[in-house]
Amino acid sequence: MPSYPVSKINTPDAQVNILQITDLHLSTPIDFMTASENMNSNEPTSCQHSFEKALQQALDKDIRCDLILVTGDLVNQIQPAIYNHIFEVLEATDIPFACIAGNHDVTDDVDGHLPFEQRKLIGRPADARLLNQHVIETDHWQLLLLDSSVTGKVAGEIAPADIDWLLDRLTTCDKPALVALHHHVLPVDSAWIDSHMVENSTDFWQCVAGFEHLKVVTSGHVHQEQTQQHRGVSVYSTPSTCYQFMPNEDGFAYDKDAAPGYRWLQLANNGKVASWIERLDT
Repeated sequence: MPSYPVSKINTPDAQVNILQITDLHLSTPIDFMTASENMNSNEPTSCQHSFEKALQQALDKDIRCDLILVTGDLVNQIQPAIYNHIFEVLEATDIPFACIAGNHDVTDDVDGHLPFEQRKLIGRPADARLLNQHVIETDHWQLLLLDSSVTGKVAGEIAPADIDWLLDRLTTCDKPALVALHHHVLPVDSAWIDSHMVENSTDFWQCVAGFEHLKVVTSGHVHQEQTQQHRGVSVYSTPSTCYQFMPNEDGFAYDKDAAPGYRWLQLANNGKVASWIERLDT
């Protein structure tokens, strides 16, 4: 069984296939009907069920998975037992994996029944297994994992020390680079969630300016699929394995018609990347 956290990946063809899952939002280690119960649906989503089903569906595909990358909001309630269960499920795949924190991993939302803007937020310490300033090296790529979460807040930030670390990594290693974090670094044209993106995203883009070997930035948080190109970088947002947010909405809204999803990132040995979204079969 691969040790955690993984720091080196070698593959027979020097290509790396990454399965990105994000925004699991588990609330107990057993089936739990989440906030999607408030969507006036007759069949509310079970985040526990859809997480495990999405993972199994992805791994049943005819594609080798070299890394499972979990980009934050593993839980909806910060309890060690929930993290233990998630890690047990991931370890059972016998595939290297890595997990970073999202806002829900450092902040408890204690008034989920209230409108989003009225909820009370309580800061909590992050689980020690969630990574920051972590490098995963492959034959031809460097994967750079950052923690953009801020205790007690929904919005994200990349701390000055993390920006310095990122600058150092990009300066000292010229392998094609992928940066993974929870919060998005480009607006997605939904005013409410864009008010909770990386607040110092300008600093981030100034840091990486000029590094042509930065190829990919991938994140979660927005519960929807986005693909953008910015300064030569492919910038991806990935759907939740649970419920989805309505795209292009200024106010908080669920997308009742969008199924849970996940992203594949295929990193070639020539620095090229292919990426696509798959949705949970219904």
